Amino acid sequence: MGNNGVNFLLFLHDNGNVGIGTCYPQAKLAVNGGILAKSVKVNTSASYWPDFVFAPEYKLMNLYELENFVNTNKHLPNVPSAKEVEKQGNVDLGEMNALLLQKVEELTRYVIDLQKQIDELKNGKE
Repeated sequence: MGNNGVNFLLFLHDNGNVGIGTCYPQAKLAVNGGILAKSVKVNTSASYWPDFVFAPEYKLMNLYELENFVNTNKHLPNVPSAKEVEKQGNVDLGEMNALLLQKVEELTRYVIDLQKQIDELKNGKE
């Protein structure tokens, strides 16, 4: 509701920000309510995408170090904790999607390495 008790369905602020369901938009588009879309695109640069995980020089944390980190911190390395997200008040979907892809790519590398170890053990090699 606005100052005079009127509901604002759409509000255009003089700074160019647009509010839907709010008369105080804090961004170019602020929506006070759910958003339904067939598609959402977040524009990011290619350098932002985590293909670097598959580069030979990318060093994975060993699984024991990872276990220790998770047991101590209750979240994955480089992933914000629930407390950090709550404090920040929002999450950048583009950044979070790239970060989650990085974690999937790291998991893929762990699985490949573990399969190689299993194969070596099956074949009696060390």
